[in-house]
Amino acid sequence: MNRKLRFGMIGGGRGAFIGAVHRIAALMDGKAELVAGAFSSDAERSKASGADLFVDPARAYGSYQEMAVAEARRPAADRLDFVVIVTPNHQHFPPAKLFLEQGFNVVCDKPVTFNLAEAKRLRAIVKKTKKVFVLTHNYTGNVMVKQARLLVQSGALGHVRKVIVEYPQGWLSTHLEASGQKQAAWRTDPKRSGAAGCMGDIGTHAENLARYITGLRIDTLCADLSTFVKGRKLDDDGNILLRFKGGAKGILHSSQICVGDENNLNIRVYGEKAALEWHQEYPNELVLKFPDQPRQIWRRGNGYLDPKLAPFTRIPAGHPEGYLEAFANLYLEAFRAIAAEVSGQPIPADCDFPTIDDGVDGMLFIDTVVKSSKAGARWTKFPSA
Repeated sequence: MNRKLRFGMIGGGRGAFIGAVHRIAALMDGKAELVAGAFSSDAERSKASGADLFVDPARAYGSYQEMAVAEARRPAADRLDFVVIVTPNHQHFPPAKLFLEQGFNVVCDKPVTFNLAEAKRLRAIVKKTKKVFVLTHNYTGNVMVKQARLLVQSGALGHVRKVIVEYPQGWLSTHLEASGQKQAAWRTDPKRSGAAGCMGDIGTHAENLARYITGLRIDTLCADLSTFVKGRKLDDDGNILLRFKGGAKGILHSSQICVGDENNLNIRVYGEKAALEWHQEYPNELVLKFPDQPRQIWRRGNGYLDPKLAPFTRIPAGHPEGYLEAFANLYLEAFRAIAAEVSGQPIPADCDFPTIDDGVDGMLFIDTVVKSSKAGARWTKFPSA
């Protein structure tokens, strides 16, 4: 394809956090351009946000329904190649369904839908339409996370025995939603967030990271969810014991009341021969540990990393890359698939981004965790997708 991909955005207008992140990531490598959007459920705010972003006023819509109808009528030479959905959870399924059925590829923020039933319906729609669907579990785009995965796949750690993955934050250690703070308000509202709060918001990232690096799938789990802040309607802390298929054991801890922690996602994987450790707040480093030699620290951008990772490293070693670049790496892989689909070519089999299947797995995780916790932290079978 000898042009930039054209995309529209649903949500992500004035005052939004993740919408700006998606725009930076999608535009970082100069392969796409934002040309349309329904940036808010409020029509005037949507149009004002479009003006902020220099979108043609005729393509800054008052609703995503209006956007879908108008954009579907455009000629092929001017048509959107994909849409990006960056709304609260309860507003993921309706626009995703509509745009897929109108023939558009979709990039959607996580978790994929409001509940498991919607996720399964959406999976059927993706398969029927044969469009590209990308779920932005952005941490899997980090170069050192990809290197960790390759090490596990190569057998460098041996048989995996134990996985510990943690995601502590402290920003909801007070009743912040009562102040009207937008990000806190919808994440703690069961009508917009879904059955889980903290565990749906960031616990799904932890589960996805563990699955991505190790390739292990959960067999059973025992979950204990808590709500520490008085007046809060959803969980703000969770502790889960995991039993993986194949015999490995694990611990997943996710919390938003850990005072002093900012975004401390981290994972440790212990095998028979070696172990690895990665911390999101130090994303350029991967720690390798051995029983009979000093630990090693591998760093992004060096020649000893797997050569397959070269496309995901933009600048030389010693110049830090992190959250935004990892997000952009997901978009780079999404662009390969979308460009192929738009051109009528087969989608490359080696594209590395989370799909609708990962979205269904994430909703299964939320559903199973909530069931286990409500049953008094009972060991609960993790259902098949």
